Amino acid sequence: MFTGIIETLATLKRIEKENTNVHFTFNSSITHELKIDQSVAHNGVCLTVVAINGNEYTVTAIDETLQKTNLGFLNVGDFVNLERCMAANGRFDGHIVQGHVDEVGTVVSITDNNGSWTYTISYNTQSKNVTVEKGSITINGTSLTVVNSHKNEFSVCIIPYTFDNTVFKTLGVNDKVNLEFDIVGKYVARLMGK
Repeated sequence: MFTGIIETLATLKRIEKENTNVHFTFNSSITHELKIDQSVAHNGVCLTVVAINGNEYTVTAIDETLQKTNLGFLNVGDFVNLERCMAANGRFDGHIVQGHVDEVGTVVSITDNNGSWTYTISYNTQSKNVTVEKGSITINGTSLTVVNSHKNEFSVCIIPYTFDNTVFKTLGVNDKVNLEFDIVGKYVARLMGK
């Protein structure tokens, strides 16, 4: 389980294809603290560390993961948000994040508010996922609060700290982002649907 509080960024160093799998090798400031078989969220996608070599480590994404996330859009040199699993004795600062991406959204607009930024994200018009005003959403692994909720579109506001310390500073209009909708909202929607 994760909280959506990003620890650091990682830089993609290598992409290696093996059958339908892709091995991603990253460099990060926390590589020395990682262990093989550890779960780490990469842009909100829970992946297992399979190798560590010096200051680089490798994770593997299967075809299912590549089809349902933005990992397949990554290029060498790109940054990703990193978060290790929540420590059982740690503070719960974000919201419940599973590291299981529900779908990929698209950045529709970015507004500079002279002290913060508003990002508007659209998602599949056929999706049964929902957002609610002041509810939680995870974008590329970052726990955020929805400020405008519409059918298949929502907005979030980004403070300067989050902008500077996550991949939000690298995003542009039409970029693809990983979305994990609030787990409580998903259960409520499912129950109400029955």
